[in-house]
Amino acid sequence: MPSYRQVFKNNQIWLDKKKETDPDFFEKLARDQRPEYLYIGCSDSRVTAEEIMGAEPGEVFIHRNVANLVNATDLNVMAVINYAVRHLNVKHIVVCGHYNCGGVKAAMQPKDLGILNPWLRNIRDVYRLHMAELNAIENEHEKYNRLVELNVQEQCVNVIKLASVQQEYILHKFPIVHGWVFDIKTGKIIDLKLDFPKILKDIQQIYDLTGTVKRNQ
Repeated sequence: MPSYRQVFKNNQIWLDKKKETDPDFFEKLARDQRPEYLYIGCSDSRVTAEEIMGAEPGEVFIHRNVANLVNATDLNVMAVINYAVRHLNVKHIVVCGHYNCGGVKAAMQPKDLGILNPWLRNIRDVYRLHMAELNAIENEHEKYNRLVELNVQEQCVNVIKLASVQQEYILHKFPIVHGWVFDIKTGKIIDLKLDFPKILKDIQQIYDLTGTVKRNQ
């Protein structure tokens, strides 16, 4: 298992380099984390949050799953968001998708994919919500890329629906929710420039969960 053993060699090389540039690096790393960002991304092995953001360990709190979904029945992502918002006091929540996403591509196919069906249904729901726009795109590749973007947008909306996010924003004016897409071919992060205040205002017509906080102010 040469590749497996190489991992530990690489770890030692990384450790030595860190100590060479900063002898106290690991002592500082062991202290409490204070990240400003929560990054919700895809599990794809080609997209690593810290690298594409140029971030150091301790600067980004990370959750990843297939196709960067924020599903209210997924206790994993719900726990991550709650912890990041309530306890780490992150200032920004980023949902980052990427072009050439296998999860989004699978969801575009009208096939029975077994255990993946309930997970991919979330992306198919995004397609259903935006069917008119997507079906008007004749180029299949462009349609695929647009669904990647719309999926990010809808997952951001799902984040904004949460009580913890709404209440903390009322109290502190953060976290702010952002939608990004990583272009694997160019290495660039594309900011979808979502209008967070407008989306929050629209969402709260139905999902307003800030009443208690407002009364306590």
